[in-house]
Amino acid sequence: MTRFWWVRHGPTHQKTFTGWRDVPADLSDTEALARLNEFLPADALLISSDLIRAVATADALATGRTRLPHDPALREIHFGDWDGLHWTEVDARDPGLARAYWETPGDIAPPGGESWNAAAGRVSAAVDRLVRAHPGADLVVVAHFGAILTQVQAARGCSAAEVLAQGIDTLSVTRLDRDGAGWIERIVNHCP
Repeated sequence: MTRFWWVRHGPTHQKTFTGWRDVPADLSDTEALARLNEFLPADALLISSDLIRAVATADALATGRTRLPHDPALREIHFGDWDGLHWTEVDARDPGLARAYWETPGDIAPPGGESWNAAAGRVSAAVDRLVRAHPGADLVVVAHFGAILTQVQAARGCSAAEVLAQGIDTLSVTRLDRDGAGWIERIVNHCP
């Protein structure tokens, strides 16, 4: 059994779509980071997306953990031309597409971006590589809202629309275990 301890990066305070745009995390809440660090297995392998908000969060959790190279496949959903825009701007620019993207997620993609299904495929391929490379390990994976939810969806066997109703707070832990038969959901959106 390989145990994935998904951690959403620290807050960015962005009020816009934030996908592959590289914005920093606010890691000033040292008490929350200490609680998170204490909750996670001390001997786990540690990996993050290559975006600075995930890298910096992983750096804050690196004490005593073996760090694996950053993986761009663990990035947030690629919002393309919407990245950096507020929802109202996206809705004014692409009203039908914007609604469809969130109400019927799947193969619909923002201009220059990727669909939910493409993001899920990208993240799932990274997870499969990690399982093959580190069977039976504890893996702390510092990633993003969308990346984490793609794996919750896989564990639950639900639709993308259903899983998008699930909150994933910054600095929260979602633990999903993977054995030969599939996923076992342990905790979702736990804030230690």
